[in-house]
Amino acid sequence: MRAAFFEGNQTIAVGPCVPVEPGPGEVQIQVAYCGICGTDLHLFHGAMAHRLHLPHVMGHEMSGTIAAVGPGVDGYQPGDRVTVRPLDPCGACPACRAGHRHICQNLKFIGIDTPGALQGLWTVPAHTLHRLPVSLSLEQGAMVEPIAVACHDVRMGEVEAGDYAVVIGGGPIGVLISLVAQTRGARVLMAEVNPFRLRLARDLGIAAVNPAEADLVALVNERTGGAGADVVFEVSGSAAGVETMTRLPRTRGRIVVVAIFGEAPKVDLFRFFWRELRLTGARVYEPEDFEAAIGLASNGQLPLERLITMVVPLDRLGDGLRQLERGGDVMKILVNCAE
Repeated sequence: MRAAFFEGNQTIAVGPCVPVEPGPGEVQIQVAYCGICGTDLHLFHGAMAHRLHLPHVMGHEMSGTIAAVGPGVDGYQPGDRVTVRPLDPCGACPACRAGHRHICQNLKFIGIDTPGALQGLWTVPAHTLHRLPVSLSLEQGAMVEPIAVACHDVRMGEVEAGDYAVVIGGGPIGVLISLVAQTRGARVLMAEVNPFRLRLARDLGIAAVNPAEADLVALVNERTGGAGADVVFEVSGSAAGVETMTRLPRTRGRIVVVAIFGEAPKVDLFRFFWRELRLTGARVYEPEDFEAAIGLASNGQLPLERLITMVVPLDRLGDGLRQLERGGDVMKILVNCAE
């Protein structure tokens, strides 16, 4: 078996890895595909280094088939097609006791705090599994995790049919939020500066504008009769995005912060007072978001094949990370962990 090891200093080494036999309550998965995302790129650049034990196996957006089942695991058997919800909560902290296990105060994020999916055989707790239908290819099954992020964000934003939603940032998560919100019957406007992502969003039926070329606030007011957006999603992680997000909602409108910021941004609290706005954070996902994502992915409501820019073998993980780093004509890159 092989794995891709992050060795620090933006270095990836692919080599042999000893499979971990599944213990009680665990399963071993033969990984088919694993997506690389902004979190992996942050790790590659040295972020969250204190949480890693080098050499570290990254990756958490995956699909595969069960290779072996540990003692005490019911409902799964070798050959089952699955994806993993990569959260391992403690079950005992105040957040867990309140029913918020996905944001456990001692949460282990699998792929950061423990080894991830960029390896041939991956052993994880059985409680993290979600079954993939036969109708969904394993390639597209690796998109379920980011779709689940979008489903959680849209749910936290309480998006309903007829709502006017603005999504600031048109990377994979921004596009998926836009698409999921549209399945809920919302009207969506996405703001993005990357020309490739703008064109792709428009090709996918998303109304999209470049905020460097258009007055986003004026456009939203024009399209809502001066009322403003019902809900705004900040997905860019930029100071400009934070400055704009408070100017867009209607009275008692909602703002959902999805992006992770490197440092605390300046937020216009006067707008919250003046329009009685609501601010919500959206961190990861819950089991119901994964099930919703699998439903959307398998019933053909999302154009997933258009979002996958390329598939690279495990040996080229470093190239894929560099491609994401450069940006340009790229949306989602998958790694074929069997090659």
